[in-house]
Amino acid sequence: MDKDRTILVTGGCGFIGSNFVRHMLSSSGHRIVNIDKLTYAGNLENLKDLEDHERYTFMRGDIAQGSDLERAFEKGVDWVINFAAESHVDRSIIDPDSFVKTNIVGTYRLLEEARKRGVERFLQVSTDEVYGSLGQTGKFREDTPLAPNSPYSASKASADMLASAYHKTFGLPIMITRCSNNYGPYQFPEKLIPLLISNALEERDLPIYGDGLNVRDWIHVKDHCAALAMVLEKGVPGNIYNVGAENERTNIEIVRLILDIVGKPASLIKYVKDRPGHDRRYAIDNTKIARDLGFKPSVDFAAGMEETVKWYMEMRPWWERIKTGEYLDYYEKWYGGR
Repeated sequence: MDKDRTILVTGGCGFIGSNFVRHMLSSSGHRIVNIDKLTYAGNLENLKDLEDHERYTFMRGDIAQGSDLERAFEKGVDWVINFAAESHVDRSIIDPDSFVKTNIVGTYRLLEEARKRGVERFLQVSTDEVYGSLGQTGKFREDTPLAPNSPYSASKASADMLASAYHKTFGLPIMITRCSNNYGPYQFPEKLIPLLISNALEERDLPIYGDGLNVRDWIHVKDHCAALAMVLEKGVPGNIYNVGAENERTNIEIVRLILDIVGKPASLIKYVKDRPGHDRRYAIDNTKIARDLGFKPSVDFAAGMEETVKWYMEMRPWWERIKTGEYLDYYEKWYGGR
């Protein structure tokens, strides 16, 4: 690009959003305006060291509220990247309402404001879960039909379709990315890998759904952020780009790897009743983003997991503060009777 832009990052205090903010501030001259509602997963501590950065501005706000978006866009926004979302499948089964409000209504409000303001580029950050579940073979391609199986994935598929419609109807320069499972620093400890790490360090049970053989394609959040930057800067409006690392692992493999790294016994593993509509396998075909934009994952999985476990060991106060209050109430509600 020929000049630095002002990028509106929605949900920038969450796991992937905060890593993306760090990536862009360290690798470009772009200015970042971060709007985050600061719900349970949005943590100001994730970006505490950047509070005084000259190219970073934080605003507390809800993308489903037009007045909050107006304040954000008054900063002179050129590009938009939408991370803001309720993102945990289990929570979407307990409380679908908040997923519809944030993921669908919030995306609609954001698209409308972006259209009114004439933004140059808009990146909708989505998930491979919109494609549903795979059998033992095959991979998700950008033209794979959408077949979501949870309220979470259905809300994300709806947001994707709205974004696509705004490109086709209004010419809004929309791009969509759909990524596989992320891991790395600053991930909220209800998600699989940080939950297993923190529970192992506390010598608590490690809950595993069903038989533990559900398969996910894992990518380090640093690689995902690099891919997002490529799409935001070089992607072609109207296109969808799948992002993955071709690194399929069963859940039980992940558990055993973590136990090996932290030196805890396999007796901590506890199989629990499977969740409703649990997708069996995800796998991403990376061909398009590799061919068109030159993306290639750089983080080796074994090394990335070692680094991630070390981060959670060193940042124990960070996740111990999170695993209180609302999180514990939710944790007991979901896992207590299983």
